[in-house]
Amino acid sequence: MKKIYSLFALISLFMLSGCSVYNFTGTGKIDAKTFQVNFFQNNADLIEPGIDRDFTLALQDLIQNQTNLNLVTNGADLAYEGEIVDYRITPMTATADQQAAQNRLTIRINVRFTNKKKETDDFERTFEFYKDYPGSEQLVGSALTAAIKEIYDRITQDIFNESLAKW
Repeated sequence: MKKIYSLFALISLFMLSGCSVYNFTGTGKIDAKTFQVNFFQNNADLIEPGIDRDFTLALQDLIQNQTNLNLVTNGADLAYEGEIVDYRITPMTATADQQAAQNRLTIRINVRFTNKKKETDDFERTFEFYKDYPGSEQLVGSALTAAIKEIYDRITQDIFNESLAKW
């Protein structure tokens, strides 16, 4: 019985040592040590105050939580910059009396990613996501905050996947 436990421990050790290049976020081995997220200016036609700051912080938080990279203010190995290019509310479906039955909040963000360690990873790309809500409701207060958070969660994860996870 002792031999079985020893064999099991030895197999487990080999299996775990083979996972040194991969982690659960999918980032694999990153040569970079630091990252910076420059302020994402709100250049959308429709302005919602504070969404630029909230997005910048959301992207910083996601990268800090899913990697061991250090956040710096300049000279980083990895740099994220860009702008919010669209913030709009559009009716999606209508009722029989020509009123919106459902609306959609859409946010589009242009991102420029620079990797000083591996320049082939650099990109400039637009990321977009939306949140649908009933046309009878006004998107204000906590409902607006929750909708923006949901959109930012998706967009920041997409940016992370494109720049670091390579999925």
